[in-house]
Amino acid sequence: MTKDPGTVDYYYWPTANGQKVAIFLEESGRPYTIHPINITKGEQFTAEYTRISPDQRIPALVDGEVGVSVFESGAILLYLAQRRRQFLPQDVKGAADVLQWLFWQAASFGPILGQTVFFLNYSLESSSVAEARFSKETERLYRVLEQQLSERPYVAGEYSIADMAIYPWVVIHGKQGITLADYPHIFAWKKKIGERPAVIRAYEKGEGIRPSSQAEAERRKLNGLPPL
Repeated sequence: MTKDPGTVDYYYWPTANGQKVAIFLEESGRPYTIHPINITKGEQFTAEYTRISPDQRIPALVDGEVGVSVFESGAILLYLAQRRRQFLPQDVKGAADVLQWLFWQAASFGPILGQTVFFLNYSLESSSVAEARFSKETERLYRVLEQQLSERPYVAGEYSIADMAIYPWVVIHGKQGITLADYPHIFAWKKKIGERPAVIRAYEKGEGIRPSSQAEAERRKLNGLPPL
């Protein structure tokens, strides 16, 4: 993991959490270097990567210019937005609007949807209680997001790191048992973001690292399931 003191190095795998920061880096228009961390091969557990990400999860970022390393996708988004003064309003109210939705994603939307995906698709033992609990909460969170987007074009008014954090989780709505036809404002928002050139580039680069045709096989392997 050789780091150039003048560059930003991004360590990730193209999961929903990994794609959040990839979107920002493409949107920012500034150079960065990708370092794939293949989580199906356990590369996140190496001593070298652990020095960057003590929690041994992806993603992580090293800003060589100032000698800062950051782990946790939400923290990375906030760090980059503050450092580059992009996609985060500079006024107190605007920043608060973005940050509450960024933390909503990190504390509720992502974790709950992740559990829903697991119990609906990959759990080795069926649990109707868990499936019902997480599916119900997933639907509630989608209703919260739908209401928010019914009143503004983006989650916090203007396009921001909050949208970048939430979007990759909505992309995989099918595995959460969600039909976007039931959430027309989310559907329109997702389409609008998905057409942004930077978002397209971020997903194309992710596809180059891990083709989507391999994604399902990887998820099954990570969850101890036999290949289809």
